[in-house]
Amino acid sequence: MQDQCLDLDIPQRPINEDEPAVSEEGPKVITVGEYEVVDYITGRPIKETPKEKVRQRVARALFHEHGIAPSDMERDYAVRVRNQDSRTSNKRADIAIFAHGAPHTEENLRRVVVCKPEPKRGKNVIKLREPAQAQKDLDELKALMGHDDRPGCVDGLWTDSVDFFFLKKKINTFGATYEFRSEWDVAPESLGSRTVASHQKLRRADPEMLKISFRRCHNYIHGNEGMPKDAAFWQFLYLLFAKMYDERVSRGTGRARFRTEMAEPFSEEEFTPLRERILALFEDVKTEYKSVFKSSDEITLSDRALSFIVSELGPYDLSATDVDAKGLAYQELVGTNLRGDRGQYFTPRGAVKLMVEILDPQEDENVLDPTCGTGGFLTETLNHFHHKWQKEEGTFGFPDTEEQQERFRDRLNEYADEHLFGADFDPFLVRATTMNIMTLANTTGNLFHMDSLAFPRGHLSGVDLARDRIPLGKVVDVLLTNPPFGADIPISDESVLGDFRDGVAKSWGRDKETGMIVVNPNAMPKSMAPEQLFIQRAIEWVKPGGRIGIVLPNGILSNPGPADEGVRRYILEQCWVLASIELPVETFIVDANVNILTTLLFLKRKTEQEIMNSRMGSEKPYPVFMAVAEKVGVDRRGNELYKREANGDIITETTVERERIEINGQDVVREFTRSRKVVDNDLPIIGQKYREFRDKYPIPGADPRDRRSPSARVVAKA
Repeated sequence: MQDQCLDLDIPQRPINEDEPAVSEEGPKVITVGEYEVVDYITGRPIKETPKEKVRQRVARALFHEHGIAPSDMERDYAVRVRNQDSRTSNKRADIAIFAHGAPHTEENLRRVVVCKPEPKRGKNVIKLREPAQAQKDLDELKALMGHDDRPGCVDGLWTDSVDFFFLKKKINTFGATYEFRSEWDVAPESLGSRTVASHQKLRRADPEMLKISFRRCHNYIHGNEGMPKDAAFWQFLYLLFAKMYDERVSRGTGRARFRTEMAEPFSEEEFTPLRERILALFEDVKTEYKSVFKSSDEITLSDRALSFIVSELGPYDLSATDVDAKGLAYQELVGTNLRGDRGQYFTPRGAVKLMVEILDPQEDENVLDPTCGTGGFLTETLNHFHHKWQKEEGTFGFPDTEEQQERFRDRLNEYADEHLFGADFDPFLVRATTMNIMTLANTTGNLFHMDSLAFPRGHLSGVDLARDRIPLGKVVDVLLTNPPFGADIPISDESVLGDFRDGVAKSWGRDKETGMIVVNPNAMPKSMAPEQLFIQRAIEWVKPGGRIGIVLPNGILSNPGPADEGVRRYILEQCWVLASIELPVETFIVDANVNILTTLLFLKRKTEQEIMNSRMGSEKPYPVFMAVAEKVGVDRRGNELYKREANGDIITETTVERERIEINGQDVVREFTRSRKVVDNDLPIIGQKYREFRDKYPIPGADPRDRRSPSARVVAKA
């Protein structure tokens, strides 16, 4: 059975060809066996081997980035190969690509792909090979492409998801020659999808391939240039920033400087003009963004490395690439290279997404992360707005049109400039986050280098501006943070502790007769864990009615000791508790290599009158949303977890995906079915349950018409 769409159909084969994959009741839920995956090309379950993982990534990218229809692909296609002794034998191309709509015969074969398992790297950076070092592998690719006996098959790719080698075959009077290329030409059979560069060079990036591309760039600098990881990281960011800047200033002019020709990365005579072009571009970047770059910043890569990075990033239209895809790629690279030693545990993306979803920032609200790290909460806030706008226009799940890209980018730019704030003690993280905001919103945003616990005092460079833009208790509506925590990094500076003596920095004890928590005014603690102080600072920073989401170690909310109980009493006096969500230990093991149980705590700061009511005992009881997440989609080793049937089979959901196809200048929406494994992750379910809870129980201390999230009102209306 095949779905039809004019004469540019993208056939998808359901698992059971006697049944439609999507019925009137909605997506059909199917099961696949252990270690199986649903093939992107055929739509059928296949064994998920290491090699198959690579093939699936490539097949998806061939469609989303190159516009090649799955119906024009075939897996394990037998190709007649002529050996050196002129004998012929059959060898199989892992992916064979045929002329669009033509029968799958050798005469119609246009491109071939060889896939190999991804090398096991552990924690090591794998050195990327030059083409000359991969001749044996490339001989296999050349044989599949054929010689002058198969003139139509002109493009080949060999990859193991670490190395990517593109070949272009040319036939002359002396036979066939094979040239190394940085990329394939745009396919003549391209569908004209808005997600591919059908009529232009730049193309929107597939999320998985963009992550691979970022990783390859960093690995080349680190492994092939011999630079330390952090130096390699900054060299990559310089070039990434230059790429984004070049897209902005050259759009529509045809004069992009961040580019290479197809053969340029392999032609040493072209290195000098490329270097001159890129170095001049970077000087313009430093002039434009003096607050981000120092005059001493310079690109020190070799000619070959510079050419490699430019050829890797150059074909992508990063401005048109989905905000979420860029955020994922950037966060993975930043988190790998900038983990600190001051208790910074970079928050897993699933937890970040849930926290932003629950607090649901509005477009007129100021959002702050006072310990922003690599910027996860700030970038997810931008992503939250992007998806919200798509849903309002009924285009969520579609690629943005060119008009939407420009409009949404302007709105994100305006929001980041006016309402998005971050701060961190680590200047490298501040700089990295600034660049991250730039990749998503085309602006540097408002990032301050300062000690948030010492604020509004302090000697670091961002304090004065932050004092003006985000004074305590005046302008911040939503605060999201994962502060550094741990007894091994105590705060003992009295100039800092002194600001917290009226709050949590007290000597808490228990009255022997009553068992009540009391304060000993004659014995003040000489040091405290930073997370205890950050609770008070978060509450002080938001204005009355402001909302807080904070990641805390479980002990501070459950330990029976008087110190932690005193902190909890402070929280209850100063805030309405909106929700408490406990996370499993796997959450931070994978992303931060930290074996710790944590809780996401959500608060709303009370007004002075509400605090007085609490102290006088006149506050009425109110319901609090509480949940325990048992699964977050990964095990302790970082392997994805999937939902299973009672017999152990993995559950796979077949859903409808949509692409926007351009046919004769007209937009045509194409729906097609895809099957994917259902990840065993409780966090999205918890988010849905919270919305249902808020529909029934409005946020305390506020008018429910104002403070229920829009998503909750949608649930109520439905």
